[in-house]
Amino acid sequence: MTGLPIPSTPDGREGLAALLGDPRDALLGFDFDGTLAPIVDDPAAAHAHPDAPAALAVLADRVALIAIVTGRPASQAVALGGFADVPGLERLVVLGQYGVERWDLNSKVAIVPEPPAGLDAVRSQLPRLLDVMGLPDAHIEDKGIAVAVHVRRMDDPAAAFRELHAPLAALAMRNGLSLEPGRLVLELRAEGMDKGQALRGLLRESGARTVMFVGDDLGDEAAFDAVDEFRAEGGFGLLVCAGSIEQNALVERSDLVVDGPTGVVALLRTLADALPKP
Repeated sequence: MTGLPIPSTPDGREGLAALLGDPRDALLGFDFDGTLAPIVDDPAAAHAHPDAPAALAVLADRVALIAIVTGRPASQAVALGGFADVPGLERLVVLGQYGVERWDLNSKVAIVPEPPAGLDAVRSQLPRLLDVMGLPDAHIEDKGIAVAVHVRRMDDPAAAFRELHAPLAALAMRNGLSLEPGRLVLELRAEGMDKGQALRGLLRESGARTVMFVGDDLGDEAAFDAVDEFRAEGGFGLLVCAGSIEQNALVERSDLVVDGPTGVVALLRTLADALPKP
């Protein structure tokens, strides 16, 4: 493990050892925002770290599968990440909107489900709710099959986030949806899919015996749960947190903590140096 950071837990050390010992039996999964892309005020400008596509491409033909599992629409993550047409990333899989969308770089076709039944009602009621609460400056992002409310640009984002949580949870419940909190964002979406289920599906698809998942936010907790379950069933796992001063919800659950997207890219480069060349 020369040059690689040492995980702080026995399970993490076993997971890293398994990854190094048999990389072609490993699935590498990543969140997008805050993990491969820096968090910015405008969600539409959240481009991936400039070195992320190349770092992923170097690893892609040495492992079973590389996947991005994000709350964003899949095609949007591909565009902001600059992942299309990158040599070496032909087998990359992008699961968007917490796993309900799939974008495969071989086919370059996004598979998008129908919007949930209650979403139109949420779209019509949400602006009025924000206005009544005195929060008209909260930014509404329509994702097609979900709606997100961003408070990052507001004068007191943390206070707005706390104030909005209960009313948006009630709005979601009235319309048969669920509320997913993130980094200064609250998303109303269909029930029944999360990053954990998405990651479990990828593990079945790839047949991998080792999984590394890298995330940074509350929305990644379900993926962390899936890795814990996979380890309990006899597989190997490595949980990595792309930490920040703004969000540390995953730090205590992680085997390894790196410094945001820059730290993730550095980890990928070091990992590539440690793996056998194809």
